[in-house]
Amino acid sequence: MGNCCSDVAGGQSAVGGTYSSLAANASNEAVDAFFKSRGYNGLSSEIEVRANWHVSAEVPELNDATNYKHTVHKVALAHSHVLDSNIFQLSLSATDLRDRDVLSKSDPMAVLYIKGNDGSLRELGRTEVVLNSLSPKWIKKFSVTYQFEMVQNLVLRVYDVDTQFHGMDVKTLKLEEQQLLGEAICTISKIATKLYRTVTIDLTREEVSTRKCGQLTVYAEESVTSKTTVELVLRCSDLESKDLFSKSDPFLVISKATEHGMLVPICKTEVRKNDHEPKWNPIFLSIQQVGSKDSPLLIECFNFNSNGKHDLLGKVQKSLAELERLHSAGSVENLFIPMSVGKNHQRKVLKSQLIVDKYSETIQHTFLDYLAGGYELNFMVAVDFTGYAVPAAERFLRACDKKYNRRDSGAISEQVGDSVLTCKDARISFILEFEEVVTNSQYLLLASNGNPRLPDSLHYIDPSGRPSAYQRAILEVGGVLQFYDYDKKFPAWGFGARPIDGPVSHCFNLNGSSTYCEVEGIHGIMMAYSGALSNVSLAGPTLFGHVVTQAAQIASGSVARNERKYFVLLIITDGVITDLQETKDAFVMASDLPLSILIVGVGGADFKEMEILDADKGERLESSSGRVASRDIVQFVPFRDVQSGEDSVVRSLLAELPTQFLNYVRARGIGLTA
Repeated sequence: MGNCCSDVAGGQSAVGGTYSSLAANASNEAVDAFFKSRGYNGLSSEIEVRANWHVSAEVPELNDATNYKHTVHKVALAHSHVLDSNIFQLSLSATDLRDRDVLSKSDPMAVLYIKGNDGSLRELGRTEVVLNSLSPKWIKKFSVTYQFEMVQNLVLRVYDVDTQFHGMDVKTLKLEEQQLLGEAICTISKIATKLYRTVTIDLTREEVSTRKCGQLTVYAEESVTSKTTVELVLRCSDLESKDLFSKSDPFLVISKATEHGMLVPICKTEVRKNDHEPKWNPIFLSIQQVGSKDSPLLIECFNFNSNGKHDLLGKVQKSLAELERLHSAGSVENLFIPMSVGKNHQRKVLKSQLIVDKYSETIQHTFLDYLAGGYELNFMVAVDFTGYAVPAAERFLRACDKKYNRRDSGAISEQVGDSVLTCKDARISFILEFEEVVTNSQYLLLASNGNPRLPDSLHYIDPSGRPSAYQRAILEVGGVLQFYDYDKKFPAWGFGARPIDGPVSHCFNLNGSSTYCEVEGIHGIMMAYSGALSNVSLAGPTLFGHVVTQAAQIASGSVARNERKYFVLLIITDGVITDLQETKDAFVMASDLPLSILIVGVGGADFKEMEILDADKGERLESSSGRVASRDIVQFVPFRDVQSGEDSVVRSLLAELPTQFLNYVRARGIGLTA
């Protein structure tokens, strides 16, 4: 899951990355931007994903720009998709199986299924039949793709295969003709988080409630070609000048070759302004990303132009092994520029040189390694109980003019929902139901969440059991993360509401307690949320800072105790926040802590400010004091964008979480053991 980047600036402009939620039929903006900078447009994005890459020994010069851009983009998407997931090889064994044969022991065979959200079972495969054994160890392995953002339920059944079917292909066996010895159920996430990735489960049968049916052991082994990451520090000397009144502004692009000799850009450095002797920040390439140490890489040096038409200053073709030898020997490599002489392709060797100042290899442990090593993901949730803030003064005054055809100095009052609006001398006061007066306010509070007792409310609890957007977000996100939280005690807060006996609170315990915020399990969150709806009144404004600060304090305390925990705060909101800068300040402070923040926007509000908080476009958040966030910790998803499509809230929200976790532990040098 390692990315190629050169600190913040390089990471923001990295091309093609190794962890992506990009679907096979979606566009890759980074790759598009790179090729557009070379003047190419309209890249294709439909691919056939390949898991194995065989790279030719030479990288040919490519003259057909159209074929080049289409092929490279297709392969870049395949590369991104393949590295996006982890594949487990599952091995099965059983002990103390029931003996169903009269003159011999049972002849067991195991069948593996994955259970869909609708309860349907899809068979993934069958083991071989082990003759006369009550403690079989099957040789057959199952390949299962682990997806962190999903709850993947496995169903395993063990059958005693009748003697008359011995020697037959197990795929042709009719399972209803075999005797079921027992069934076991577990999740892939449970296996992934166990020490040594081994789980032992009791086998059960519905018709046998008192007798033991044996146990089934599942062992998972992660299929990873290499966890080695190479750190490179590169510089150039004697670069040519391409600008009239200044030196060049050079940057590097590193590309790999496919089995067909086409190029895939995998890394881009930052731009060094006005420099003919540039030295770039460290860049990191995983061996898995490159293919192997002997796979050829093309390193191109360009002069940056703001119009996107960058000038080629020269290139070098070297593998990682060759770059390592250059560094060890203290040698340099001259850049070249391809030239065409008639039908022949030649190279013009330049005086410009590439120098490898640093080459080092380290083992980069994966997200799964840390989970199996005992790291916890602790789930927290904060629910929005506010109204929806919109600019008020002009809209209300226009309403006064229209209805009363005047803007006089007398009092005009208007009932809107549970609030009384008063206009006097072109000044606005909002007299809220709890008798709090806000004078000269720029915002009008409307109950966008609505009365929770009415079906049009976003907080409406449907008697039929159909979950609201708030409930669905809690169930789906919490349903995944609960498997990584050992004690399953979750801090749960509300914000923007007025308790029965107090002022508006921007962070109150959802369970109603004044001393503790935790609830037991996802069911506990749902019960506390339902109870809070009966005990608070919707108010406002929408402030995130208080709940983020509370979550950050818990994360900070965990760090002080040297706990191996990473915290995930889910914020579910219906409207535009009114403390954007204060929220930025809180997020920037939290970026140094083991904390990620997931935001789900429900309802039809304008969520542009949420997208600002989600730094997916490359610009890190900046606090009011000018401090820049050390990493991206926010992921935002509008519920309306995913509720009617194939993608779920969970998949969209959790896509970046493994990378955010790895960025935190790697930046602090945290190993697999405490």
